[in-house]
Amino acid sequence: MRVDFNVPVKEGVIKDDTRIRATLPTIAKAFEAGAKSLVLMSHLGRPDGQVVPAASLAPVAPKLEELCGRPVTFLNNCVGEEV
Repeated sequence: MRVDFNVPVKEGVIKDDTRIRATLPTIAKAFEAGAKSLVLMSHLGRPDGQVVPAASLAPVAPKLEELCGRPVTFLNNCVGEEV
């Protein structure tokens, strides 16, 4: 599921979780309809194609876990052997 988690993050802390909260009804609906798991895809960006830790979605995972009450696994890429 494509989601918009383009949230303001400063020093690893989410400053406004409005966009995360906006996805919660849709996520809940998917589980209510029988989904066993979901793959949520979003991005903050890779300036000039480079991985920049400050632009990572890593802080979103624990926030989403807190808000939806389900475990969330963060993957730092969408391709490759690790994924």
